[in-house]
Amino acid sequence: MANHYDTGYKELFSYPEFVQQLIEGFTPPGIAELMDFTTLQLHSGNYITPLFEEKFEDLVWSVQVNWQGATQEVYLYLLLEFQSTIDHAMPIRLMHYVACFYDHLLKNNATTASQGLPPVFPIVLYNGSRRWQAKQDIYDMVQPEPPAFLQPYQPHLRYSLIDEGAYTDEELAQRHSALSGVFGIEKASIDHTSLQQAVDRIVSIIQNDPNKERIDKILTRWLKRHLQRLNADINLDQLHSLVEDRDMLAENLENWRQKERQEGRQEGRLEEARDMVRTQLTFKFGEVPEWVETALAQADHNQLKDWMRELLFAASLDDMFKR
Repeated sequence: MANHYDTGYKELFSYPEFVQQLIEGFTPPGIAELMDFTTLQLHSGNYITPLFEEKFEDLVWSVQVNWQGATQEVYLYLLLEFQSTIDHAMPIRLMHYVACFYDHLLKNNATTASQGLPPVFPIVLYNGSRRWQAKQDIYDMVQPEPPAFLQPYQPHLRYSLIDEGAYTDEELAQRHSALSGVFGIEKASIDHTSLQQAVDRIVSIIQNDPNKERIDKILTRWLKRHLQRLNADINLDQLHSLVEDRDMLAENLENWRQKERQEGRQEGRLEEARDMVRTQLTFKFGEVPEWVETALAQADHNQLKDWMRELLFAASLDDMFKR
């Protein structure tokens, strides 16, 4: 399920330092300590799935793991699946992907069935506006829960979920990594003040990185793609370095903000946001009451964001129509 986030993110995660930052900062505690990140090796992630004859593209890394006091020649494969919408069939998809990956290893003589298969660590990196609600283990999709004698025979495969929007700005700030800065920029979206603050933060992170020239080049390319996706009215050809061109970028972002205000684009985006809220409310509850329409018409950008984040998808929203 390709989406417009893939290109930029797949480039980021083709570099070992960003894979390391993903594991260290956003996976369950204790996992990173087991990995020797100097052994990270990128593998092809393009396979033909025999079931649906579809091609899917993911990034697959191997890494050596230290387990029970000894360094073992064990390969841990990371499958990074990028999503911008909630896919409730994700456990099924990942089980299918992992099976295809194992089939690929066997067909290419990377291992044999008698030798055994390497462990797989699937990661779903999600960047949508709604919080992730899909099951994380395919076993949990088996309903109703089977009787005890059948439980050992049911499939099990769990993925590690990284839901960008679930992290607050404060939580991202506690992770002093370039990747946390990327997540901060993603979250800021077209909120110009937040975007400028997020850019300032990532520039500060780059300046303190021992490999700042390399990281600066990688993140500059990523940010240019991101601004293109936002349809930013900025001459990106002039942007060659987030560090060296910091002032120029800040000036361009401010000019973009002012131009949008002058041309009324902000109001257009507000109306789009109102339509999103209105559509979801209609889908959940039917016809929207007049007082809600009035509130929508008066809501500003921050209020609409709060509704989407805190009200629209909260259980307490049911009370909204009982007033």
